[in-house]
Amino acid sequence: MFTIARNPDPNSGLPYLIRVPVQGTEVVLKAKDTWPRTAAVYCHRADGWPAEAEIVEEVAIRSCVRRGRAIDLVLARGRENRSQIVFTRKAGREAIFWQTARTAKRARPAVRVPARRASGYRTLRILIDTREQYPYRFAKQGRVEVQRRPLPVGDYAVEHEGSIVAAVERKSLADLARTLTDGSIAFLMADLAASGRGAIVIEDRYSALLKHEHVSGGWLAELLARVQVRYPEIPIAFCETRPLAEEWAYRFLGAALAEASGETEYADVAEEPVPYAWE
Repeated sequence: MFTIARNPDPNSGLPYLIRVPVQGTEVVLKAKDTWPRTAAVYCHRADGWPAEAEIVEEVAIRSCVRRGRAIDLVLARGRENRSQIVFTRKAGREAIFWQTARTAKRARPAVRVPARRASGYRTLRILIDTREQYPYRFAKQGRVEVQRRPLPVGDYAVEHEGSIVAAVERKSLADLARTLTDGSIAFLMADLAASGRGAIVIEDRYSALLKHEHVSGGWLAELLARVQVRYPEIPIAFCETRPLAEEWAYRFLGAALAEASGETEYADVAEEPVPYAWE
């Protein structure tokens, strides 16, 4: 059986546990979500399976085979049945991703991320909140310095003359749906509005919101429209993938800093676009 349970560790940013029996043993992982529906789910090795786990779902397995760095998992159900758990390394550390064919394909869109620097800045200094897990590195954009420190609002920000002048909050589709339904997104947008220039970037398409599995898409769209009308100064940008969301945040912060500093002359930089390689 493939088993999903709630992670009993209240301090973990990965709220679920998954247990996968494979080739005479079992792999227990902490996971960000219960299935890779719109994007690959980040996982981390767990110390073990808790004695009294709160089971979320249990599904019979049709096939579970380890092939090199991946585990191919096929469940005995009609939908959401095929997935793969990939064990890789990033920056010298183990990184585990749970993906489907759909999310793997969407991670490689046929889109070139332009290399032109933001608003003519030779170097853009971006602040990253210390609570942000797996943050954007802005490595592909170039001419970016990043600094991690606690931010009063948002996950990414820029400052001018010692004051924050713009902030961007990054959200997954699941997090957006949760904050819309519990009403907390209104408080976030009010806080972003107080920061001067704020925005929210979503690592998914708007169409995915309308096809949400657990909440009515029409209801989520209505809630989103209401907060957008209430806080028109806070744009909400839907970007298909993490790389495109990263690029959007980079452009927004650069433009906001140029506006705040009065340097609105955008340099004409003759740079060739480079293809983005998903890591």
